[in-house]
Amino acid sequence: MVNTRAKIKKIQNTINLWFSEAAMAETNHLSTESGALIGSNDDLLIEILLRLPVASVLRFKSVSKHWRSLLSNRRFTLLYKNASSSPGLYARNLYIPFDDEIISTPPFRNLDFYPDPRGIRIVQSCNGLLLCRSYDGDERMHKYYVFNPTTKQFAVLPSVLGGMAVRKTIVFMALAFHQTDCVHYKVVCFYLPNLDDVFKIQIYSSDTGKWKISDESLSLPHPYFVPFHYIVYWNQAIHWVPFGDNRLYFKVDTEEFKSLPLPVSVASSEGYEDWDMTLYFGESRGHLHLVERADRSESHLHLNVYEMLNDHSGWFLKYRIELDELLDAYPEMREGFPYMSSPIYYEFEVFDVVRGEEDDETFMVIRVPGKVIRYNVVDKSFKQISDQIYLYGRTGHMHVHRYIESLVSF
Repeated sequence: MVNTRAKIKKIQNTINLWFSEAAMAETNHLSTESGALIGSNDDLLIEILLRLPVASVLRFKSVSKHWRSLLSNRRFTLLYKNASSSPGLYARNLYIPFDDEIISTPPFRNLDFYPDPRGIRIVQSCNGLLLCRSYDGDERMHKYYVFNPTTKQFAVLPSVLGGMAVRKTIVFMALAFHQTDCVHYKVVCFYLPNLDDVFKIQIYSSDTGKWKISDESLSLPHPYFVPFHYIVYWNQAIHWVPFGDNRLYFKVDTEEFKSLPLPVSVASSEGYEDWDMTLYFGESRGHLHLVERADRSESHLHLNVYEMLNDHSGWFLKYRIELDELLDAYPEMREGFPYMSSPIYYEFEVFDVVRGEEDDETFMVIRVPGKVIRYNVVDKSFKQISDQIYLYGRTGHMHVHRYIESLVSF
């Protein structure tokens, strides 16, 4: 790991040197041989830039008008999104880098300096963009924003159609964005206009800059008990945790609801009785995951990580995680109920499942009392990446949002 990091750093330093030469050639019309080669070949320029950290790419935008145009072009920004990384996450207002050995500046310390005097909180993270809203105050007065924390660019969403009468019945908003299947981001608004059990839907597109009312609607027996804080955009659809009779997802491209199957182990026990049995529900590198306890009755802390098939036809068991060694290293996980041996009483949360390019690079981010742990799912190694004491208590999935570097503009 250390050797790999050193090699990457050496490559980045070499590339930065090449670009410094190219930049000098561009501004002074004087070139070294390598600088001239890079500066005169856009394809080569792009190939090298895709391997640079985002801070360097943003810095090189100021070299010249040509470079700024090249690096702002949608082709480059979408290619860079494919090559970009997930360096960390936000738990409440705390930024936690996945690798504590790499010293980096948080993408933002808070959102208070953005244009809302009441402050802004994150609602959802989606492939490099954040959906945010006014932090507090009257629900009818909430404003919604789409924010790119990498470029510090944001857009204020216009009010939904129907004015105040609709705004006060909004139940949740969901962001849909992907560099290939939804390049113009969309925001889907679910609301209960008559305070009954039928959701109405409006969809905003950044391409048109307008809201439109969808012909689709959704009827649920208990709409206010749906776990909408588990909102995930994946495979052209908006998902929330399947439980009970609510096993639907919304296809954004066709504006229709589809049925989402349950994992076999859950379906055989007649489904979830309580959505809180789901420890994690999220997406990483194009994979949709659901994490649950392997067996609530056993005394060992074992987790199942399920992955959804790309056609939405079913789940398969991707990883079985045994956390007994984590319990030994952090006995405080048992302190809340010291006389209870069942894992349902252990104090921990699964913040994230982060897929690597290779299986042995995949890890989970787990919160134990007062600490955050990075746990490798293959070799079972783990290390502490944060010890911020104000993370005591349940953080909750609605307050954990992954940060992904992206140069996408809107």
